Parts: sequence; C-alpha cells; structure tokens
Amino acid sequence: MSAGGDTTRVLDAFASAFGGTPDGVWQAPGRVNLIGEHTDYNEGFALPFAIGLAARVAVRVRADRAVRLVSTHGGGLIELDLDSLSPGTATGWAVYPGGVAWALACDGADVPGFDLALESTVPVGSGLSSSHAIECAVATGLAELTGASFGVHDLVRVTQRAENSFVGAPTGILDQSASLRGAAGHAVFLDCRDQSVELVPFDAAGAGLSVLVVDTTVSHSHAEGGYASRRRACELGAEVLGVEALRDVSSADLAEAQGLLDPLTFRRVRHVVTEDERVLATVETLRAAGPSGIGPLLDASHASMRDDFEISCPELDLAVETTRAAGALGARMTGGGFGGSAIALIPVDAETGVREAVLAGFARAGFRTPDLFTVSPSNGAHRLI
Repeated sequence: MSAGGDTTRVLDAFASAFGGTPDGVWQAPGRVNLIGEHTDYNEGFALPFAIGLAARVAVRVRADRAVRLVSTHGGGLIELDLDSLSPGTATGWAVYPGGVAWALACDGADVPGFDLALESTVPVGSGLSSSHAIECAVATGLAELTGASFGVHDLVRVTQRAENSFVGAPTGILDQSASLRGAAGHAVFLDCRDQSVELVPFDAAGAGLSVLVVDTTVSHSHAEGGYASRRRACELGAEVLGVEALRDVSSADLAEAQGLLDPLTFRRVRHVVTEDERVLATVETLRAAGPSGIGPLLDASHASMRDDFEISCPELDLAVETTRAAGALGARMTGGGFGGSAIALIPVDAETGVREAVLAGFARAGFRTPDLFTVSPSNGAHRLI
C-alpha cells in the first residue's frame, strides 16, 4: 500500500475537523512480542517485532496553547490546554497524545499547541500495544515539529514517562522500543537494562511459516491492578534476593531463592528468570537454525505465563492448545496478559486448518469469535508525508 493510500482517512478526518492540511503525518506500528514477557521492567531481555497494523497521526502546529484532537473512531472533538496539562486532566484516548506532550515538556521540549487527527488499525485491548503505537506516532511527530534534539533513545523514555506517570500504567520499555526501532524482516533483540538493540533476522515466510495472531477480543487494561501487582512482586523478589533487578538472577539461583521467598513471589520470580533465558535461547536458535527451531521455546513461555505468572485466561489457553493440536510449531500468549492475543508459528500450508480449528474450538467453548490474522516484521515509526 502506498503512503498516499495509508494517509487518506487520517487526512480526511483532519480536513473535516480543522480545515486545510496538516504539517505532516507520522506513523508508528503496533507490535507482537515474539518472546520475553514482563522482563522489560526487570531490566531483562525481550524479542518483539513491529507489525503492519499502525497508528497514524496528522498534526499541525497552532499559534496558541490549545490542543485539539479527533479520531476516525469517533467521539467528537477533544480539547486540552497545554498550560494546565498534568496527570488526571485527560481521559479516554486523549491521555496518549496528552501524555506525550506533557512528557516532552517535562524533558525540556518547547511544545506548542497543535491540532491532531488519529487513525489506528491496531485493535484496542488485543495485547498488540495500541496505546504505544499512538504515543510513538505522536512523539515522533511532535519531536520533529518542535525541532527538539530527541533521538530514539530519548523518545523511548519520553513515551515510558507518559505511560507511567500520565496514563498511570507501570509498563517498561518493550512496546515503544519495538514501535520506534522495528525493521522489516527483523525482530528487535532488546536489552532493557541499557536500551541496546540488535536486529535479529526473523524471516518466517522464507522458512515456509507464518505468525498467526489469535485476538481473543477479551479486553485488558495495564492500568488495572493485575499488571501492577506482578510488578510489585518482582520488585519484592529482587529486594529479598539482594539484586538490582531480576535480570541479575539465574536459574541456578532459583533453588536458594525458593527458600527465601514466599511461594507466590517465588513463582513470579521464576517466570522472569526463566523467560530471560528463553529469550536468549530464542535469539541463538534464530541465528543458528532460523524460525523453525523456536517452537518449544514459545510453548515453554506460555506455560510459564500461565502457571507461574498467572496472566493467561481460558480464551488464551484455548487458542494456544488448539493451534498446537492443529499443527503449530509453537504458540504463546503475547502482551501483558489478562486477555488480548496469542500467537502461533505455523507452516503456511497448515494455516487454513489451524484457523478452522480455532474458530470451531471457540464456538464449542461458547467464547466470542476471535479475530485471526497473520503478521510479519515491519518498519518502526516514521514520517509518511
């Protein structure tokens, strides 16, 4: 699809709400996390990749301090005042552009008023990081329009500040790192301690495979207590074990850790420690054998999230079990959990059968019909026009 085709709806929305044309249009993708869940805020490792579903924002600078926002998803015009912008002053989807403007100003950028129209194809609540796609598109656009000397490293932290302090979700840096740093044909091997990134080839299609997303349509919210309680348990585990972060604990340390931690905290710690090791093993396997060798690691990751971190749900478990039984090489839930999506690595010639099995399985269980689609690694945030 051409850039012009990508921008038609958002440009029409902008013209309808504000008249004229914007100063530019920026796009940032959602992401699939191939492996490495809840490791980011523990200074560990993750392996996400950007996907073709994306948020697009058309932005025009204003001469005053007003922020006016519209979305192609409806809801009418939203107005904010930059001078009174602070956590709690925006609601709904406005928290994402409002939070980015606030966070940029906190980091010294001279943020002017602006008009903004949003279009997004990332499904909300799917575990594919719809909120960070919006934040990264806005951050990329505003940083350019203000002439602020913010590199990608800085924008990762800006969007994290927006998410943590303005939106109120205690997330790490995984999602925005994938959205800002993704590249077609590659997964983003992220060291969350120092933000270093290595692009690892991930050519599923070249190996005769596809990555099928099963969006359960079960909604989740990171701002609610489940995510925060998992983070607190990890922080407690690191404190008791006397380390800076769980990144500094190895599986060889788990036997001793079990004697020091209460059973619940130990299970949370064990997930993070073993998940870090699975990320490293996945990167090594991709380099040595390609995508066809990582299936067992995906399976083990899901079992750990289901049993130790307890962030799965019946719909996600059914998606994983059904895709595996129908021929997937491996499958796991992806994202923060408590709903959202699962991914399955499947041979291309088995895709039709896997899709049919999932739809039939969900119908038998009385669950809502899931959305099924394939994804492949795509480029990160950039200007379209």
